[in-house]
Amino acid sequence: MKRRNFIRNIGTAGMAIPLSSFSSNFNFHTSEEIIRPQALKEGDTIGIISPASAIFESEPYEIARESFGAMGLKVKFGKFAKSRYGHLAGTDEERAAELNSMFADDSINAIIALRGGSGSARILDKLDYNLIRKNPKIFIGYSDITALHLAIFKQTGLVTFHGPVAVSTWNPYSAGHLKALLFNKEAPLLKNPSDKGDELAQTKNRIRTITPGTAKGRLLGGNLSVLTGIVGTEYFPQDWKGKILYIEDVGEKIYAVDRMMSQLRLAGVLKQISGFIFGKCTDCDPGGSGYGSLTLEEVLDSYIKPLNIPAFTGAMIGHIDDNVTIPNGIEAEINAEKGTIQLLQPAVV
Repeated sequence: MKRRNFIRNIGTAGMAIPLSSFSSNFNFHTSEEIIRPQALKEGDTIGIISPASAIFESEPYEIARESFGAMGLKVKFGKFAKSRYGHLAGTDEERAAELNSMFADDSINAIIALRGGSGSARILDKLDYNLIRKNPKIFIGYSDITALHLAIFKQTGLVTFHGPVAVSTWNPYSAGHLKALLFNKEAPLLKNPSDKGDELAQTKNRIRTITPGTAKGRLLGGNLSVLTGIVGTEYFPQDWKGKILYIEDVGEKIYAVDRMMSQLRLAGVLKQISGFIFGKCTDCDPGGSGYGSLTLEEVLDSYIKPLNIPAFTGAMIGHIDDNVTIPNGIEAEINAEKGTIQLLQPAVV
């Protein structure tokens, strides 16, 4: 999987609480039990953790601190945020303890992953889901962090946020979407930038409609390769009925995307959903699949068109600079012809 290489190239303390085996045996969540975390305000503290791969240079930590300082937030790095165990940011036990401690720490108002990479799934059976459910907080990240989003949603019903990591590009587009959602308690309309520049027609960030129409449902999804990697486990949501599935990926060959879409179909996910959104598949190409490779468009159409549900591709979700923040578990309405996502309720309280 090239996702890890891609993130590495872009630069992508709290007390430790004991780990135990109790967490993996409980599933508190039903489709009606959604927990929305508290909104952020200036002066709040955001905890930065490293639940997956490590970062070995000091500058990304400095940039993260300055970026959140510009948003009016204080920063607290996790006890093991700078640790290293191979390519991972500490042992599985350390990384799990760090996330648990951030949820337990009353001085922390929100939690964000420093980066993605690889390794989040290794700690799913070491998290304290009882503690997380009793101490709901904003939790943000994308790419490999998808495993944590899905597990937390499945086990607790907590709304989490697929959005930029701490070392992402915090430009006005990404920062503005996050602040509207998490500071201002808005239920925004998410849509692609419409700037044509000097062109007569829009050439960048275009929407492609697979099947027209509108659909309502709870948003749920994330990185395709990470999502399919935990299918069949107790940390993967089983109830996709009426959900709007959104996915993205990076550095995957088209034949691999085809294989993962097949897995979602065979697992029964696709037949349950009410709508489908594909964001960006950055650096996805035919690779070694040779003459006659399907295009990404053909792959997606072959799985999604037979469902006859509203569906579109090209949303600003993925390994990109202009990355929107998507709340898992929140009701939304999509318009597949316009390529828009209208949240139907605030994601925070």
